[in-house]
Amino acid sequence: MKDFIQSEFFSHIDTAQSTLKLLVDDISKACDIMIKALKAGNKIMVCGNGGSAADSQHFAAELSGRYKLNREAISCVALSTDTSAITAIGNDFGFEFIFSRQVEALAKYGDVLLAISTSGNSANIIKAVNVAKSKGCSVVGLSGKGGGELNACCDLNIVIPSSNTPRIQEMHLIIEHTICDILERELA
Repeated sequence: MKDFIQSEFFSHIDTAQSTLKLLVDDISKACDIMIKALKAGNKIMVCGNGGSAADSQHFAAELSGRYKLNREAISCVALSTDTSAITAIGNDFGFEFIFSRQVEALAKYGDVLLAISTSGNSANIIKAVNVAKSKGCSVVGLSGKGGGELNACCDLNIVIPSSNTPRIQEMHLIIEHTICDILERELA
């Protein structure tokens, strides 16, 4: 058991080092995109499925509440939180539309969509990205496993260099926390 625990931690550390070496510029670009939108009075929308839905909610909560600093709320909406909308849209249109219909309703020109998909191929995330783009939003993706379809439709897709779902999700969380910290300091 101890060997397994150690191997998990070493796997995390290896993935973190690879991510940092490859993606520090992309993470910085994502921050720039979001800062520009927020300073112009726009908002960030976030979507993801499963653990990525939880990350979406976590990210939005850190911005609308606080991450480390007491400051004005930062406009961020997690599209995974309105169970009435999700279930109505899923029932009436299909699960693949649960985020795109919300983007259609909420997005304004200049907003940002943060689209989180471990595989980069989630149909409901891709549909949300396409609607966001059609409404003049910037789109930042967080993915892994080569980036999938998000590579072709995002303005910037931050692709974790791993095929291991838990490692990808762990890197997404540290990237999300880093973005929260930077946005908070830039906008406080």
